[in-house]
Parts: sequence; structure tokens; C-alpha cells
Amino acid sequence: MDTSRITSFVSGLWDQEIVPQLMDYIRIPNKSPMFDAQWREHGYMEQAVTLMETWARSKLPAFQGATLEVVRLEGRTPLIYIDVPAQGVNGSGTDETVVLYGHLDKQPEMTGWADDLGPWTPVLKGDKLYGRGGADDGYAIFGSLAALLALRDQGVPHARCVIMIEACEESGSYDLPYYVDHLAERIGNPALVVCLDSGCGNYDQLWLTTSLRGMTGGNLTVQVLEEGVHSGDASGVVPSSFRILRDLLSRLEDEETGKILPKELYVDIPAQRVEQARKSADVLGTAVYDKFPFVEGMQPAADDLTELVLNRTWRPQLSVTGVGGMPALESAGNVLRPKTSVKLSLRVPPTLNGAEAGKFLKQLLEKDPPYGAKVTFALEKDGSGWNAPALSPWLEETVAEASQAYYGQPAAYMGEGGSIPFMGMLGEKFPKAQFLITGVLGPHSNAHGPNEFLHIPTGKRVSMVVANVVARHFQEAARA
Repeated sequence: MDTSRITSFVSGLWDQEIVPQLMDYIRIPNKSPMFDAQWREHGYMEQAVTLMETWARSKLPAFQGATLEVVRLEGRTPLIYIDVPAQGVNGSGTDETVVLYGHLDKQPEMTGWADDLGPWTPVLKGDKLYGRGGADDGYAIFGSLAALLALRDQGVPHARCVIMIEACEESGSYDLPYYVDHLAERIGNPALVVCLDSGCGNYDQLWLTTSLRGMTGGNLTVQVLEEGVHSGDASGVVPSSFRILRDLLSRLEDEETGKILPKELYVDIPAQRVEQARKSADVLGTAVYDKFPFVEGMQPAADDLTELVLNRTWRPQLSVTGVGGMPALESAGNVLRPKTSVKLSLRVPPTLNGAEAGKFLKQLLEKDPPYGAKVTFALEKDGSGWNAPALSPWLEETVAEASQAYYGQPAAYMGEGGSIPFMGMLGEKFPKAQFLITGVLGPHSNAHGPNEFLHIPTGKRVSMVVANVVARHFQEAARA
């Protein structure tokens, strides 16, 4: 396989077709169902599906026997299913399957975008494409097909490949298990899983994700009154719902350090992952934390870089991501409010059961309510994390070679703090599968936040790496 030809082909396809397609995709406000309860009526999800389906269908003639179906289960978000039979195959090694995964739903708008940027306004600045969802994870279907097309361009054989693009990932992938069961016979038994929805520590080398945290979360509400009352009349008699809520959160989190308190939410961190965290910290240095837009004078949660890496990859952490029951500042009167609600997002260690963590969290917050207040914690989603199996020698070798070929640097390994529920699901169903989990979410790319961007050169290189890995997988399967 000619890597220089791979580079030329993939770069050209990205420049001529993929970037323009992603710009059109960014314009579509196809928020995940958790953030748009009327997603069917609005039709944006359908627009995103049609955009990707149309482009993908235009590429299928390059693959003999390839098919595409938009699978629709009643009451659920759609899923794009592409089946590319083994290509250029002579002899054995053709019965294995590679699954390539991505998603097309998006996080909500978020505030704080720069004046010349916006979530639904694609903007090209140098080698960055700004806008919601380009990097997380709209590029996945394009990058996956680019890799396979690059192999076809050279006549390089590969095993059967199944591309699955879901539309519910940002809501916890609650529709995906139904599709996996529905398509189980068609998917088969994957030998290799490729996921492009992860991150990278920098843009200078290939980063493989070794673990993903799980998560649980929901809405915590404290109610003390049937209606708001004069704060001067009631304060000191009626306990504040906000104060009670703070007290409840202190059961979960040490407010001075941010450490999660219950031991039930921790696991023993494998020694290999601790060592990989140390190496990652050595490679990244202060980029471990200065990739975030700290205000002047702000410091990270710890001084030790390795501890920071472990904090965001193997330890539980709480984020309060929304608030209810509070009026805007300009309309806040002297009223003791009847209730306060917050949306909680609790990331949990990769090997902790997400559903059990959710049950524990609900019990912890609701039991023995102070003053007899009405306390409810409504779970919205949960999902277990994922800890990668050991890499096969062939995959580790291929990753190292591909990183040198396309980045000029050795590959690096690090856990990620985010969650991709599908990986945990596949890890349980197919324990013998190998996993290539990587992505383009590097420093300042700010997925889920304002000013999200896709670093286009990294998107190209990731596509090239996938081509190498898929080609090498076939060689190993045929040899076996």
C-alpha cells in the first residue's frame, strides 16, 4: 500500500467534498432528542440523515455489492446502516467483519460563541472548521468512507465493513441497544471496531483511547413551598430550597476539593492505566490543563499532572449543567422561591456499572430530606464506561507505523473523560473484538461548548490511519 497515495487521495476528497458536506451539516440544528423533544416535528434530524445518506450513496458504486439502509424502528431515532462486502478478496480471511461507528445528533447551542461564530454557522478559519457537530461527530461517516475509498483507489483488499451512524448518542444512546438487537444477525460478530468519536491529546500524533468513563445523571429538585413568598417575611422561618440543595450535594461532593465522597463510586485503577496516565502527562505537560479557556489567575484542580489525567479518566466527577426554579437576574424579586432544581452530570470510572451508580445516586440524594423537604432525583440517563482490551500485536504495530507515516510522531495512549455508550455495549457483546478508538477532539476544539471546531488536518490523518488499520486487519485475517 502506497501511503503517499493514501495521503493524496484522502486529502483531495476532504478538500473537494467532505469539508463542503460538513459545512452543510453544521447548518442543520439537529439536536439530540434530550435537547429537542419535538425532533420529529422539527425535521432537522431527517435533514441530517438525508445529507449523509445522499453523499454516502453516491460513493457506494465504488464497492461491489455495497448497500445502504436508513433503519427506522417505531418511536426511535433513525440509524444509517451501510454494509460493504469484502473487496478485492482472493482466498481466505473474508468472513470477518469490521464495524465503523459514529453519530449524527448534536449537543445544544450553548452560549459564549465568538461574535463571528455560531453553532449553526459554518466558518472556515485556516485549517479549522467552526460550528456544532463537525468534530463531534459529523465527520465520522465521511472519514470512514474516505478510508475505504482510499483502499479501493489502490485495489487494496479489505474485509467486510459495516458502518453504523446513530442519532441518539448525545442523549445516552438509549435507542442504540434496540438497533443492535434488531440488526444482530446482519452485523455478525465483529473482529475489529473503529470509533472516531473520541479525543486527542494534541494534533501532532495519533492518540488511541484506552478507556472511557461512564456516566449517570438527572434532575435534582428540592421543594419547600407550594408557591413563592415574601423573603423578608419568610426567611429564617422557611428553610431555603437552595441551601437544602447545597446540603444534599455535600453528601456527594466535597465542595472544597471537588472530590466525590462515596467509596461506592470508585474502582481500583489498573496499574497499566496509571502508567499510561503518567506517560501522557509527560508528553502533554501543561497542555493537560491549559487547553481549557481558564480565566486569568485560575488554577487547575491539582498541581500533579498525572493526577489531573487520572481525575478526568478514572475518577468520578460531578458537573452541574443546568438550573431551574430561578428567575433571570433582571426579573428576580425579593421572593423566597418554592423550589430549586439542578441538572447533574456524574462521570463514573470506566469499569463501574453506570446503572448501579444511578440507583446509588438517587438513594443518596433522596434519603432523609432535611426539614422534611420534598426531594426528588429524576434519573435521565446512565451508561457504563469502557476499558479497552489489550491490543493485538498486529494492531499495536500498525498503529505505530501509521502514526509515523501520517504524523511523523509515535502513537500515544490515554483514557478519555467522556462517554461513548456504544463501546461499552460492544465490549460486552463481543469480548474478543479489537478496538481502534480515536478522534479529532483536541486542545481548544471545545465539543459541547462554544466555538467548537474540527481540526481538518487531523480529520484527514485519522481517515488515513483507518485505511491502514482496515487493510492490515485483512492481511492478518487472511494469514490466520
